[in-house]
Amino acid sequence: MAPDTVDLNLECNVPTVRAERPGPDAKDTDLLVAERPHGVFSRQLFLGDSLDLEKISAHYDAGVLTLRIPVTEEAKPHRIEIGPTDGEGKQITG
Repeated sequence: MAPDTVDLNLECNVPTVRAERPGPDAKDTDLLVAERPHGVFSRQLFLGDSLDLEKISAHYDAGVLTLRIPVTEEAKPHRIEIGPTDGEGKQITG
């Protein structure tokens, strides 16, 4: 597909990719079979709340659309320190 026929929109955590491929131009010939699909195509992807939608980037190269959607800092895994306890299971502070 031509890059200028691909459209990407984001609304309410749902990116929608829409593209249009024109049909074959068979003005001077009779077309018996067309192996490549043509028409309007669209896909939607429902995203969770843990993604940073303000930093989405998209690249289209050689017919491949690549979306990069980073995870928010709050949603990234992080280590939690385990504090010491006394013999009765109470946490020691200090």
